[in-house]
Amino acid sequence: MEIRQLHRHDAEAYFALRLEALKTNPEAFGSSYEEEKNYPISRTQNRLEDLSAYVFGAFAENNLIGVLTLMSDTKQKMSHRSHLYAAYVTPLYRGKGIGKQLVQTAIEKARDLQEIEQLYLEVVTDNISAKKLYQSFGFETYGIDRKALKITGKYYDEELMVLYL
Repeated sequence: MEIRQLHRHDAEAYFALRLEALKTNPEAFGSSYEEEKNYPISRTQNRLEDLSAYVFGAFAENNLIGVLTLMSDTKQKMSHRSHLYAAYVTPLYRGKGIGKQLVQTAIEKARDLQEIEQLYLEVVTDNISAKKLYQSFGFETYGIDRKALKITGKYYDEELMVLYL
């Protein structure tokens, strides 16, 4: 298994996994499959070239099986903060430590950036395995966003978490 930063040439694999994620776990993302399914591949390529974001991918036998994005705040007053977004591991590979490796890679990158002092993320409150993973790295809950997402009439709360580096 290999973990590395994704680049423009990974756009098609990333886009396919992103659509899978939006279908498989719609409650885990602010966006929806219906919103993203017709995006042009150039949008994904541009996302992978964004200098304020690092998209990490986990590969098994050259297949992209997991992703996690580290995005830094670009405003001067908030440049000490970064966020973890769009975490996903395809179901066949869950429970094998891939999510842990992705989070570890993102934290190491944030520390390498030196100016980053805080990492933030949001996780659906009933996603116990993800919350345990983040807590194992020292993330702490600092709030609950009630009814953060609404999917086909059902509300989902999100835990707001932070890690001080």
